[in-house]
Amino acid sequence: MIRRQDIRFSAEGGVELSAWLFTPALDGPLPAISMAHGFAGTKHHGLAPIAEALAGAGFVVMLHDHRGFGDSGGEPRSDVNPWRQIADWRRAISCLQDRPETDENRIGVWGTSFSGGHAIVLGATDRRLKAVVAQVPTIDGFAGGLRRVPPDAVEALEVRFAADERAQSRGEAPAMQAIVGEAGSGASYSAADAVSFYLQPVPPGVWENAVTVRSTWWSRMYAPGEFIERVSPTPLLMVVAEHDHIAVTDLALKAYERALEPKRLVMITGGHFDPYLSQREAALSAAVEWFKQHL
Repeated sequence: MIRRQDIRFSAEGGVELSAWLFTPALDGPLPAISMAHGFAGTKHHGLAPIAEALAGAGFVVMLHDHRGFGDSGGEPRSDVNPWRQIADWRRAISCLQDRPETDENRIGVWGTSFSGGHAIVLGATDRRLKAVVAQVPTIDGFAGGLRRVPPDAVEALEVRFAADERAQSRGEAPAMQAIVGEAGSGASYSAADAVSFYLQPVPPGVWENAVTVRSTWWSRMYAPGEFIERVSPTPLLMVVAEHDHIAVTDLALKAYERALEPKRLVMITGGHFDPYLSQREAALSAAVEWFKQHL
């Protein structure tokens, strides 16, 4: 039987972050896994079954919401700052280490999509972690963005970023845009699979289809793949989808080639959202095996 608790912990600036703690009915202290969602997602977006399955394999699992999203505190809301999220994640790892259920020396990290990039950065820079799983990870926000934004639209996007920055300097709130919407609407994503995933049913009040414009600006500056050689000697598992149009497949494969041992690559069929859906069992079984081997 798996027990799920709602917990909260403090991050820098007095912001309280919300998490679910999944604990198996086993005698501790147990190895543990820290998890979080990707770009503008919450723990309500399809991650609970994954966390429960990891707990069922014998791990304590803590799944937290990033600041400004879901049940976590923080202002402004719906603001995706990758380096702020990574700093908060370090606090999540500290919180997990301090739990009586966990073995503080056997902590792993699991990230997906944008947070898969975070998992790479954390694995490279935080030696408390003993195993890393990066599922369909962001590798290079600029290179990936060039695949989604037509060349003739880049100048207008840069003008939008600059106008938003100047408006904030005058005291205005950050400009907003939709996370998913029709092509040409200015939303972050317009592909049908992205729209379906983000608009899945979630409890009222925990998510809205909105993100700051500067989140896109920051994501285009973010290149977690630059850290991949530094993950070693921490073991790294990368789960890559064959037809990923968001965390683009060829960028992930090139990054994996640069990673040092110990490492493992698992290819799954389908696109970016299939590890949560049709290919969840394949991606999950690889993660369970990796964590069992190294935690």
